[in-house]
Amino acid sequence: MKRILIFLSFALFFACKEQPKETAETAVDNTTEELQKPANTFGIVIHGGAGTILKENMTPEKEAAYKSKLEEAIKVGHTILKNGGTSLEAVEKTINVLEDSPLFNAGKGAVFTNEGTNELDASIMDGSNLNAGAVAGVKTVKNPINLAREVMLNSPHVMLSGKGAAQFATERGLEIVDPKYFHTENRMKALQKVKKAPDHPDAKSATSFYDPIIKDSKFGTVGCAALDKNGNLAAGTSTGGMTNKKWNRIGDSPIIGAGTYANNATCAVSSTGWGEYFIRGMVAYDISAMMEYKGISLKEATAEVIQKKLTALGGTGGIVAIDHQGNVSMEFNTAGMYRATMNADGELKVGIYKAP
Repeated sequence: MKRILIFLSFALFFACKEQPKETAETAVDNTTEELQKPANTFGIVIHGGAGTILKENMTPEKEAAYKSKLEEAIKVGHTILKNGGTSLEAVEKTINVLEDSPLFNAGKGAVFTNEGTNELDASIMDGSNLNAGAVAGVKTVKNPINLAREVMLNSPHVMLSGKGAAQFATERGLEIVDPKYFHTENRMKALQKVKKAPDHPDAKSATSFYDPIIKDSKFGTVGCAALDKNGNLAAGTSTGGMTNKKWNRIGDSPIIGAGTYANNATCAVSSTGWGEYFIRGMVAYDISAMMEYKGISLKEATAEVIQKKLTALGGTGGIVAIDHQGNVSMEFNTAGMYRATMNADGELKVGIYKAP
């Protein structure tokens, strides 16, 4: 009996000795994991379109209006992130501000098709699970980005278009407006100018560079990319497409991987520019892929894709992006891009023209 008691005492002693060692190892592992997270780091970046945006073509009043709206929009998203909201919510609400402004080619300010109607596209993506939603050719949904999110969260699909998208919007209780809501005089004037110059080499596809109004209406897409405090990335894009577009043309904005992409392992991207080239180059995804497979930084990837690959194809435009560590890129190969960014410290940067 005495031997049994001695044996049990030794067993209990060594069991107690081992326990702290396991706890210490677990603590080290947890500390390492926490250090790898972005620990309260967050940020947001937006664009309002890229193109031949020159200071000499801009009145002081118009420049001030653009900067004011960009600042208003990004502060909405930044406040959401600062208060612990999700990157998805920040992207959606930020884009809503831009969609509700006639300054940009999205929502209220959407350009006209050849038939004198407005056909809007949008997409959104969740970097935490690669879930995504998109809509194309909608005519009565006030905020297409909201519908894109509904498609992502409440349907088994990724993309809906036309009448089906409108029906789904009604079923989900989204705000429906009369098509006249999207009518703005400057966009109608842009359409009329294109139609009055049918022999111009660029007029048929509405890529005319002889008039700033027409030119900017092509590149006025809006978009947002954000990182929240939980380390989740999201991106979204919304547009009215191309002035004078025909045959229900759809550009890159609703195409996941071209106009929008987000992946927590790399970055979140929103594109703006000549959509056909962004689709051919799968620009948004290509940036993420280069980071993932080549192990390069966001800055290096965006410069490679926009300044080299896209340019070599003949495409023009730009992107805004943020990576999983909060680094931001606003890369474009045009004369200007409406853009803004805010970080976790509340530092705000707003720009329109290319830096000298």
